[in-house]
Amino acid sequence: MEKMGFRKRADANTLTEGSPWKLLILFSLPLMAGNIFQQMYTIVDTAVVGKVLGVEALAALGAVDWLNWMILGIIQGFAQGFSILMAQKFGAGEYKKLRQVVANAIVLALACALVLTLVSQGAAGVVVSLLQTPVEIRPIGMAYLRILFAGLPVVMTYNLAAAILRAMGNGKQPLIAMVIASLTNIVLDFVFVMEFHWGVQGAAIATLIAQCLSAAYCIWHICRIEALQMKREDWKLEGALCGRLMTFGLPMAFQNTVISVGGMIVQTIVNGFGVAFIAGVTATNKLYGILEVAATSYGYAMTTYSGQNLGAGKLRRISEGMRAGIGIAIMTSVVIMAAMLGFGRWILALFLPADAAQSIEALDVAYRYLSIMSVCLPVLYILHVTRSCIQGVGNTMLPMVSGVAEFVMRTGAALLLPLAFGENGILYAEILAWIGADMILIPSYFYIVHRLPAKNLR
Repeated sequence: MEKMGFRKRADANTLTEGSPWKLLILFSLPLMAGNIFQQMYTIVDTAVVGKVLGVEALAALGAVDWLNWMILGIIQGFAQGFSILMAQKFGAGEYKKLRQVVANAIVLALACALVLTLVSQGAAGVVVSLLQTPVEIRPIGMAYLRILFAGLPVVMTYNLAAAILRAMGNGKQPLIAMVIASLTNIVLDFVFVMEFHWGVQGAAIATLIAQCLSAAYCIWHICRIEALQMKREDWKLEGALCGRLMTFGLPMAFQNTVISVGGMIVQTIVNGFGVAFIAGVTATNKLYGILEVAATSYGYAMTTYSGQNLGAGKLRRISEGMRAGIGIAIMTSVVIMAAMLGFGRWILALFLPADAAQSIEALDVAYRYLSIMSVCLPVLYILHVTRSCIQGVGNTMLPMVSGVAEFVMRTGAALLLPLAFGENGILYAEILAWIGADMILIPSYFYIVHRLPAKNLR
């Protein structure tokens, strides 16, 4: 078994030695910066569409957002799931097996991307109709989706490439890739939407071009990693290995699908409250990425950290890392909460045309929703860290169950609370979904970690 001869370099780093607090923070910071840049171009997308194309265009993007997120969530689920085994093999120093895992994962990922492209293009119209999207904004939303779904192989390529780098302990290069993508997307948004007047299609095209550049950058750095210098025999598909990769990827993809279906049910109810309410909820949902930007980064860090330490046979470090991750996450969530409560209304106003009656109504809805989510952020941050730690040690089934709990809580709240509290009731559906997931994840973590047999960790 090949274990020797790999020289550590900037493109790959181990998280199996040193202070968990320091390692998690240092690994998370580049990911966080990358996520901030990603959210920056999401915000610019939303602001340009809202300011230039109006409230109806903003509402159209919001009305189809959960469908888009579901497809993206499936892609991210497969990519992140596949990377769990990569992190374990890297942590164990099994570089020959690592190359085989990466090669098989690439083939599986591209096959999944092609299937998703065909299915999403065929089902988009039916789903948008089932979501009860207002007729006046339906064509706008469909035009946006058609272009994004055509580029799913590109989206998969970027997500898998970034996941491979993170599994190797490299958070720097995905950050640079995201900076490139963000700046490209922002510039092209202004060119395509404001100068060329391509409407929401221009925003979608800008996003895909940006993803192409970021994918190419990540692939270039993967090719420079000594442990991933692929040989012909590495590309041989192995049924057992593909099956194991799918046992990691499928539950995570299914988890994101279930969460998204719940979101689409909520969106169906939101769509019934009119264009201004849809626009307000959309504006806040676009800031959702800012709210969870650090949580997502800590989650990726915990997956890599727990996976590498599992592969290295260092059980105690997994528990130490979990305690450090929770502490860091809670402190961060409080800071973001304070910032959103203080400046959130001003930020939300950037997405909406000025001095329009619909805009004022939408802004009131948006800030009310943002305030509710901000106060409950610690619940969300605990969710991300706990779920990712469990996934990193190779259990993707219990996190999938937590996704089902999210679905039950989110849809139950969306269906029942508006009956008692009107439109305000639906604003609590997301919070209750987080609580439902934590109720599964927290006891699951203690159950899994205490049952990991030390003799099987190497």
